[in-house]
Formats: sequence, C-alpha cells, structure tokens
Amino acid sequence: MQSFIKYAESSDFSIYNIPFGVAVFGQEYIACATRIGDMVIDLATLYDFGYFNDIEGLTDNIFEAYTLNEFIELGKPVTSAVRLRLQELLLEGSALSADTKSIEECFYALDHVKMMMPVHVPNYTDFYSSIEHATNVGKMFRDPANALLPNWKHLPVGYHGRASSIVVSGTDIIRPKGQMKPADADMPVFGPCKQLDFELEMAFIVNKNTEMGESITTAQAEDAIFGMVIFNDWSARDIQSWEYVPLGPFLGKNFGSSVSPWVVTLEALNRFRTASPVQEPEVLDYLKFDGDKNYDINLEVYLQPENGTETLISQSNYKYMYWNMAQQLAHHTVNGCNVEVGDMYASGTISGENPRSFGSMLELTWRGQNPLELENSEERKFIQDNDTVIMRGYAEKDGVRVGFGEVAGKILPAV
Repeated sequence: MQSFIKYAESSDFSIYNIPFGVAVFGQEYIACATRIGDMVIDLATLYDFGYFNDIEGLTDNIFEAYTLNEFIELGKPVTSAVRLRLQELLLEGSALSADTKSIEECFYALDHVKMMMPVHVPNYTDFYSSIEHATNVGKMFRDPANALLPNWKHLPVGYHGRASSIVVSGTDIIRPKGQMKPADADMPVFGPCKQLDFELEMAFIVNKNTEMGESITTAQAEDAIFGMVIFNDWSARDIQSWEYVPLGPFLGKNFGSSVSPWVVTLEALNRFRTASPVQEPEVLDYLKFDGDKNYDINLEVYLQPENGTETLISQSNYKYMYWNMAQQLAHHTVNGCNVEVGDMYASGTISGENPRSFGSMLELTWRGQNPLELENSEERKFIQDNDTVIMRGYAEKDGVRVGFGEVAGKILPAV
C-alpha cells in the first residue's frame, strides 16, 4: 500500500498501522486522532466532512471526546471498520487525497499538536509475566537455586496497581519519598528514594464492560482487547523492598507510570504474531489457548542525562513473554472479576536471556553492582534527578513496519 502522505521508511506510523490517540489541535480544541508519518489527523472534523457516514454503528460524532473510551466501547466491528476506512482514505488516488479542503482542516503537522492520555483508565493491573525477569529478581533477593516461586509457572502473577497516576509520555515524574531500611541499619529511615528505576513493559487496553461473575476465556480475549501501548512502570526499589512483605507493591510503585500516546490495534499487529515460549508444566485448562498469541515487537530503552545525549541501554522484545495477553485476561476474570472499558493491563518487566535485553536498571546493573556507562562517560546504578528515560517499540517484517513511537519521562527532584 502507498499513501498520498509521504513518510520515511523508518516511520513507526506507516499506512499499515493507523493507531488511535487524543490530541490538542493548534492549542484550540481536543479530539480523537490518528497518525500517518508525521501527520496527525483530526477524526472529529473528518467525521463532519462525511467520510464515515456509511459505517454501521457509528451514528454520532464520537470523536469529539477527551478520551477514546466511547469509541473503543463500540467494539471491534465498528473500530476495525473505522481503521480500514482510514487506511483506504490515506491511499494514493483516494477521494480524500483530492479533497484539499478536508486535508487543510483535518491534517496537522506533528509539532502543531499535543498528545494527551489516550484513554481514561478506570482500573490498572500489573502482571509479572517474563520468566527471565522473575528469575533474575529471584536470584537477587532469594535462593538462586529456587528463583521462581512455586506458583509462577502455573498462573500469571499480578497485582492491582494505581490507575490515577498513569500519565502520558512527556509528563515529568517527581522522585518519590518513603520508608527505606538500609542493609546496615536496625531501623527504617524516611526520605527520597535512592534506587529509582524504570520497568520496560507493554500494556493492553480493554474495550468492553463485563458483569461481576462473568469470565473472559482465552478464545474470547482478543475480541475484548482494543490495542496496546508501551508502558514504563517506574519503581522505587528501596521503598519497595522494605514494604512489599507480605502484601506486595505499594508506595514503591503507585507514584507514577508512563504510557505512549498512540494505541496500536491488535489488527495492525496481526502480521507480527509469533509463538509463545513453551510452557512447562502444562497449564490448567482455562489457561490453554490455540494459535500464536504473542507478538514480535522490538523494544529499546534509552537514558538521557540532563544536557546530555541518549544512551541505548537495553534492547528487548515482547515475544519473550511467558504468559500472553489472552492468558492474562482469562486468569484475571476466571474468578468473576468484572472489567471496564479503558482498563489497562501491563505485562510486567520484559527481559530476555541476554544481559543487554534486561528491562530494568535493577537487572542491567545487577542491583547496582555493575554501573552502566553513558555516552558522556557518566555512570548510573539507578536513575538520577533530571535523567530522562525513553522507551521505543516497533515491529517489522517483510518491509512492513508498525510501531508505537515512544514514551519518555523525566525525573524531577523530590519535593
């Protein structure tokens, strides 16, 4: 497919993508949007020009909204039809390509828009689904010979996180404060976190509401998942290690998580499906699935100090996930837990076997024992004030590239 909008071959936002987001256009108004190359398209105005008139189920201008929630709640029959229509309209020779008035009013250069949180997130769950990451953490904090806890290979481990502190890329994060217990101290101390970390994750977003008592099977899961974003689950390791027994993460996690602004649909990722790692022992029946449920998505993490250049510190891949999205959602709801439109489910830190593919500073520096050297010759054990962490992700196959752009966040000093 060739678009009448020109973009670089390396663009994440090819005509094969067609992601969805929410933008402030020209500092004037907010509307739902899509993107191709470096052009952002105002879907609300495009609707007014009649380009979606014959799509069944799209009876109102649902794009005049501050979030994608109402749009994605329409379900796959409508959202997929809108995506395909946009793909057709952006082709060379389409009706839109000759409509100069619509192009002038609907198309904006990237630097003339500001991206917002794409969805309102009612509930957020964080999983722990990378076997390499779980093994690394187990080796560090427990018996290296028994790094994985007994339940890990039988169910997707997770916890309910804080939805209110999930923010869009470009939002600064203030260094958290809390209790910590230094290894050489008898009592805890209070103060700013000294071991601030990132976690390289991806997250999926649900497009439906269910009732309490209702479950979603692995076969039904993909119909309930609208799309995915890159997710940085900021972590205060020293606060977390003191507080997490016996109930798990709390202040070490809930101060902030960052997401990329463009939601990439599962339809756009179909060509990048791949087999999941072999699961042994065999899982229980409700966690079994058919077909390829994982995705070959390249992931990169960069660290940029204040007044410095970016240093690539991690290269990982989403295909390393031991537990896939269908299993995560099936397990989450097998007890009758209800879900809501816009719910966000993060993967947990994504690490591979190679140390270069580890998805956190905790692993990359092995708890601070092996500092990273940056391009400017500075060293890092953990994230310092005024450091910016940037994550990028893309899938590429047979000359087709579909990507997520980036999620970036700068750490400000504690207040």
